[in-house]
Amino acid sequence: MVKDMSRAAVICEFNPFHNGHKFLLEKIKSTCADEIVCIMSGGFVQRGDIAVVNKYERAKAALLNGADLVVELPTAYAVSSARVFARNGVRIARSLSCDMLCFGAESELCVLEKIVDAIEDNSVKELIKRKSSTGLYYPKALEEAVEEVCGKELSAWMSLPNNILAIEYIRSCREAGITPVAFERKGVSHDSSIPSGDIASASAIRQMIQKGEDYARYTPMTIKDPAALSAIESAVIYTLKCRSAQEISALSEVSEGLENRILDAAQRYNSIEEILEAVKTKRYTHARLRRIMIYSLLGVTASIQNTPVPYLRILGVREGKEHLLKDAALPLVAKVKADYEALNNSSKEIFDLDIRATHAMNLVRNESINEFSEGIIKIK
Repeated sequence: MVKDMSRAAVICEFNPFHNGHKFLLEKIKSTCADEIVCIMSGGFVQRGDIAVVNKYERAKAALLNGADLVVELPTAYAVSSARVFARNGVRIARSLSCDMLCFGAESELCVLEKIVDAIEDNSVKELIKRKSSTGLYYPKALEEAVEEVCGKELSAWMSLPNNILAIEYIRSCREAGITPVAFERKGVSHDSSIPSGDIASASAIRQMIQKGEDYARYTPMTIKDPAALSAIESAVIYTLKCRSAQEISALSEVSEGLENRILDAAQRYNSIEEILEAVKTKRYTHARLRRIMIYSLLGVTASIQNTPVPYLRILGVREGKEHLLKDAALPLVAKVKADYEALNNSSKEIFDLDIRATHAMNLVRNESINEFSEGIIKIK
């Protein structure tokens, strides 16, 4: 085993992998780590959408551009709240003996650390409870509570997209004993539609791809037949229409009678946007409701999502970096068929969600990927 090598984890979606991601990986290796483990979402992403291209193509792009190992963040956690997303990504990082977690943010680490300290303050926690009880959705209740206790300047940083995840990364790193390393975002903001030089946000690149515009300047990936949730919208609506209120209430992030609003809207409308418009209130974010649509499609229950990630699904590794898998603290899923059979039933439930996610990607892109026969990507 290679000794005295610093090892960084990056929790990511790479949807798609682009020049900004490449810059981050290069920056990590030039400043703080010898090896990089990427913990990447599979077929679906955190905001409740299908990835633009399958996980194998994205993993290969990462390995060709600085990653040493790519491990999948299972669908159960990849499509989830920021807290669940971060906590399980960090669990994977810890199981692979990563020294640090590196991520992009809109603020310096010292500012983010102050926000985390504020969130953990008992007076802030009490305010959040009171505000949530009035019907205010959690992110807004949190932001207002921090503002009242700690001031407007600090709370203003909380709503920025990259900072929302960064805050949860820091909280999870504290629990796991991993060092958080924040790289201040340069060039373009998280969801910016305007490129800067050869850097464009992932959302801007997805828009270019969908419109048939030239995106080659901004990403090393060539993406044919990009995936879009609209291609399986009928399947999403069908699963909602066929579920009972009890089945919907068992899905993750469904609470306080939300299942009844969803069920009523699903019976009346035939598009995701119409259902979301009918269901939304000030208590539920648009992203949360979109995730619930995906939970219904794939069968992501609260019980499954509350189970900590139980294995390491290896997607790809750079030649000479196989030692990164030595002494892993979680079971490896590398020889998929045999390793899957060795999992316990609850772990198989989580893996089965990834199988269903791949079926969805196959339908959207007319592919025939089989999770049990797909080998590990190896890059020299």
